[in-house]
Amino acid sequence: MKNDNRHWFKQSLLVIALLASHGAQADGPPAGGPPTAQSRSVGIIEVEQQSVPIIVELPGRSVAYEQANIRPRVEGVVIEKLYEPGKLVEKGTPLFQLDDSTYQASVATYEASVAEAEADLPVKQAAYDRAKKLEGSGYTSDDVDSAKSSLASAKATLQTAEAALKYARTQLSWTTITAPIQGIVDVSDVSLGDLVTAGQSDNLTTVTTLDPIYVDMVAPVAEVLKMRRNIEKGLVQEGTKLSASLQLSNGETYQGTGMLVSSSPTVSTTTGVVTARFQFDNPDHVILPGMFIQGTLQPGTQQAYLIPQRAGTHGADGKLSVFVVNDEGKAEIVKLDTLGSYNNNWIVTSGLTAHQQLIVDGQKNLVEGSDVDPVLVTIQQDGTTVDVDPADSSASAHSAQMTQLEK
Repeated sequence: MKNDNRHWFKQSLLVIALLASHGAQADGPPAGGPPTAQSRSVGIIEVEQQSVPIIVELPGRSVAYEQANIRPRVEGVVIEKLYEPGKLVEKGTPLFQLDDSTYQASVATYEASVAEAEADLPVKQAAYDRAKKLEGSGYTSDDVDSAKSSLASAKATLQTAEAALKYARTQLSWTTITAPIQGIVDVSDVSLGDLVTAGQSDNLTTVTTLDPIYVDMVAPVAEVLKMRRNIEKGLVQEGTKLSASLQLSNGETYQGTGMLVSSSPTVSTTTGVVTARFQFDNPDHVILPGMFIQGTLQPGTQQAYLIPQRAGTHGADGKLSVFVVNDEGKAEIVKLDTLGSYNNNWIVTSGLTAHQQLIVDGQKNLVEGSDVDPVLVTIQQDGTTVDVDPADSSASAHSAQMTQLEK
């Protein structure tokens, strides 16, 4: 009986040992299995320097390409308006008609004066020719000089009459007031029957050319000097053409690109800014003179890293804090200086190295020094991440990352 008990006890011990051994194997990580509970899976991208456009936003105001204030050049009563307000007129189109009866009378008077001078001139010419021919035989030298003087006086009288006639005709033409430029005519500030005078300060109306149109943008002189220094140092590659796009006051982006016309060679003594003038095509007259507009410029490009905005946050010191995977496979916080943003990415020029693993997913509640298991991902347009297929080559995976960053 005792031998049977001993045999049963030994069998029980053997079963317990087998169970304990099986439990120990179940708790340990199988070869090639998932990471231990101490390692955290995170999504990463490999950063790479690339050519990034420099985007500068500046305030601006639209200015008419040409604008003419219409004022009379002669005195008269307005007897007719010859245009419709708000309509496009060509250069030379009649706008107002003044009473021209006085000027027509002046023209007739000077025409008569010219005719009289023209009739008198041949008589004086013949008298001089006769005196010159008969000088010494009936005509003295004094007679010749007198005839010569009369001839010169007749010529001068004719020239004076012709000049007066020309000016009278010019004044007559000024009674029809025309558009000096092509543009849109504003409403009239005078009524029929109003008396207007030459050189008055009040406008009759205004003609404005809206297509093309100018936009004056202002930049702080400090930013201009900084950009020039970066170009000189080779940090910024200057663009061949300086172009601009516009955002209107209602938030709409204007469909058109403007080209630089000129940059002011001086700095405003009151505001400390430099003004740059751009010209835009404005066929639909969307932009009107005097509008406040936000302009976006691209003065050049620079080599930089594009860091997704979801990858980190800015602290009180203004630096961007992000997690990277260090050589030991642990999460490490890196603080970076940013130079603005581009397409939902922060622009960083230093503080990172090529192919460094940047954590873009799973960094919430992540603690520096934690063991991480990096998984290569791409960022979609909606901000979500998608794991990269391990079968893809590293080159194609990196290309996909860069494509998503630039969108």
